[in-house]
This record gives sequence, structure tokens and C-alpha cells, in this order.
Amino acid sequence: MAKNDARRSALADAGIAVLAREGARGLTHRAIDQEAGVPTGTTTNYFRSREALLAGLFERIGTRLAPTPDDLAKRAEQPRGRAVFADYMRDIVRRLTAEPDIARALFELRLDSARRPDLSAVLTPWLRANFEADIAFNQSMGLPGGRREIALFHYAIDGLLFDLLTTPIAPDISSDDVIDDLVTGLLPDE
Repeated sequence: MAKNDARRSALADAGIAVLAREGARGLTHRAIDQEAGVPTGTTTNYFRSREALLAGLFERIGTRLAPTPDDLAKRAEQPRGRAVFADYMRDIVRRLTAEPDIARALFELRLDSARRPDLSAVLTPWLRANFEADIAFNQSMGLPGGRREIALFHYAIDGLLFDLLTTPIAPDISSDDVIDDLVTGLLPDE
């Protein structure tokens, strides 16, 4: 496997773009080579198999979506409670809508994993590990809500993102207002 980290990241970014545009069936090593403008076979040098490619895409998605250390530090200074939890949720929605290819790629992968057990075998551990990391983060930051509430927020935020990135049913409703209502309705009283 080739070791150029910048090239590997660029190929993963190209893979995310292909996945968002073409769906999981269009995600091939050759399609990524074309998207990245590199010679045929380059992607295969970095990601030898489809499983390695998917693992590389998941890794890159995590890197691109991670909050900045400054964002985390700023929120760490705020008093714990519903308001800071809502602020974290708004930031997640902001990052995913600012990177629509990533959100669409994740939706494509989740839909395709329902049809393909091989993809589900790669995606399921990644999703569950990230869910557990979200729970641990919430606890470490002293934020309200536990496992059940974090799961409910995943369900709700995924639906909100799907709506925002496709054809919104109510484009006049602010996503910030939706998040505030979700926080009020789903988290225990302070």
C-alpha cells in the first residue's frame, strides 16, 4: 500500500464525492481515479480492496466532520445543560450541511448496507463505535442525557439532515428552532 497521506486523503475525498453523486454502485476504484484526476490504478495502490476503500472513506469522513479543537474548547467553557447540548447539535448540523457530499455519502452507504451484507459488515461497527463515542463524549462533557437520549438525537438529526439535503418539507422552519424544540422535548428538565 502506498504511503503518501496527502494523496490518500485526496483519493478518499474523491471517493466521497463519487459516492454522494453516483451512489454505492458507482463507487469503484476507476471512478475515484477519474474523479481525482490520477492515473488508472492509483486508488488501488492506496486501497487494495473494496473493504479497504470503505474503511478509508469512513476514516476520512470522521476526520472531515470532527469539530475543531477551538470549537471544543469554546463549548467546554460554557455552563453544562440544555443550551450547550443544543449548541453541539447545531454545530453537528452545520458541519454536515456545510459538507453535503459527506452527509449524502453516509446516507448512500446506509441505504446500500441494507441490501448488501458485505457493506453492512463494514458499516455497522463504524456506526456503532461512533455512537458509543458520542455517548462517552456527552458523559465526559457533563452534558444532560444518556444512551437513550443520544440515540433519539441521532434519529432526529438524521431525519433533519435528510430533509435539509434533499427536498425540504418545510423550508421556512429554521433548523436551529427544530434543534431547540428537540432539546426541550427529549432532554430531562434541568
